[in-house]
Amino acid sequence: MAVGNGLILYHILGLASCIALVYFSLGEVDLRDALPSLPFSGGASRAAASLPFVERRGKRLFLDGRPFYINGWNSYWLMDLAVEPNTRPRVSSMFRTAVSMGLTVCRTWAFNDGSYNALQLSPGHFDERVFKALDRVVAEASEHGVRLILSLANNLDAYGGKRQYVRWAWEEGVGLTASNDSFFFDPAIRDYFKVYLKTLLTRKNHLTGLEYRDDPTILAWELMNEPRCTSDPSGDTLQRWMEEMSAYVKSIDKKHLLTVGTEGFYGPTSSQEKLNINPGEWFPNNYGADFIRNSKIQDIDFASVHVYPDNWLQHASLDEKLKFMTRWITAHVEDGDGELEKPVLVTEFGLSHQVEGFDDAHRDVLYRAVYDIVHGSARRGGAAGGALVWQLAAEGMEEYHDGFSIVPSERPSMMRLIKEQSCRLAAVRKEEEKSSDEMRRRKSVRNRTK
Repeated sequence: MAVGNGLILYHILGLASCIALVYFSLGEVDLRDALPSLPFSGGASRAAASLPFVERRGKRLFLDGRPFYINGWNSYWLMDLAVEPNTRPRVSSMFRTAVSMGLTVCRTWAFNDGSYNALQLSPGHFDERVFKALDRVVAEASEHGVRLILSLANNLDAYGGKRQYVRWAWEEGVGLTASNDSFFFDPAIRDYFKVYLKTLLTRKNHLTGLEYRDDPTILAWELMNEPRCTSDPSGDTLQRWMEEMSAYVKSIDKKHLLTVGTEGFYGPTSSQEKLNINPGEWFPNNYGADFIRNSKIQDIDFASVHVYPDNWLQHASLDEKLKFMTRWITAHVEDGDGELEKPVLVTEFGLSHQVEGFDDAHRDVLYRAVYDIVHGSARRGGAAGGALVWQLAAEGMEEYHDGFSIVPSERPSMMRLIKEQSCRLAAVRKEEEKSSDEMRRRKSVRNRTK
């Protein structure tokens, strides 16, 4: 496959160990199957236009008619750093590093409301300089063969969050209340958000010439990072907002997948058995979230789950954290297999080096547990669509570190673990293709002998 700018070299060199692992364990596997979205040469426009869209069929994701499994990562800061010429190289460095480990999907912010380097300066008013930075992120992802999950808002205060929308409505004298949760029920604020959604989805990338809604580099939209509505524990307020906004997104863009962005907490409509799985202070509270009810929304294509055992189970032992993490993810994958019939992605998972008694080896153990669940589900054709580690960073980015940050070059064992997962998922994909080819061959033989 022809790839411009020497991109294929990154994949070949970075995944040399993957060749050996898969070859000796499962037979020869073409690494291009691990990286099915590699673009053709000829620039960002041609690269993006040549890609197929990732789609959902039942509880599984598909790309170009073949099952698609995600080994991915979070780098929320890509747009922010793409604004300034002196920090822009870190974006390229991150993509190159990720590609060298076989990672194919990145989740990042497509919002920055009213703060430094804001994309949205005020309701409906955007900074073209920052929009061009997001254009660069999308175009560069395409050039590196990476798909993007773009998050559209933040429940937290970072990068503006729902608090900024509430502040705007209050300043303009149209807000119903100063409560942050009015983001979900105030008509004026809901209209603010819809203006932003339409502007973003119909944005024409100045580098590729494609509107975002037509660009297959974008794998999916995420309505909000970790939505919560603490003022309504019944879950009704958050559910109505999710239904309204997901329908609105799909009215503009029917090509891309859509997820909510929830952490996965079980809520009032769940059985007591499920509620018992909620961790620590989240049991029996749910903060307005209701995983199964939220994920059943017609316009939501896949469910998302986050897991942070050190934050959720403070003072727990490594063994207790491991047992919880395994139970938490397994329960949600079972939901995807059964009641939801939709893919489930672990869109954030991590262990902070700031926790008491942290050891890099603990991180390896917990992350391998996540990868093993995804791999096991993939082997049986289950609902676990993949996992995205929180978070990866480039060198020299200490100001963006949050305790969970991993600079791959500084953590060789983690690099090996991530590469191994890329290889394992590539092998599953290859085995499925062989099986499908064999079934087609046998069917052809039967037809010829009739």
